[in-house]
Amino acid sequence: MASAKFYGTGRRKKSVARVYLVPGTGNITINKTSMDEYFGLETLKVVVRQPLVATDTLDKFDVLVNVHGGGYTGQAGAIRHGIARALLEVDSDEYRSTLKKAGYLTRDPRMKERKKYGLKSARRAPQFSKR
Repeated sequence: MASAKFYGTGRRKKSVARVYLVPGTGNITINKTSMDEYFGLETLKVVVRQPLVATDTLDKFDVLVNVHGGGYTGQAGAIRHGIARALLEVDSDEYRSTLKKAGYLTRDPRMKERKKYGLKSARRAPQFSKR
């Protein structure tokens, strides 16, 4: 481990997360605030920790995250994707099969559908009236 910083980019919906793994004690910092302050819901905190729990590296790395765009759920998914990619830089051979099997390396392709002309939103048609 010549370089002490491992980097991974995670994306989901409109969210983009830049994740740095630094050897440490397991602190997760998101946009210069602790994860407990940033995410209110416990489920989102669990989502962020999933790749670290799967690879048993929860207390080996400090996680530094810059995330922007989207909502809280999309940001949590983006952070999870970024952590999984950064763990591959740490030790690709050991962690790849575990992360791939759990589905943390796959970019979620679901995006917002574009608005079409003649409609009010992507699929919502104008209200019909006979008269």
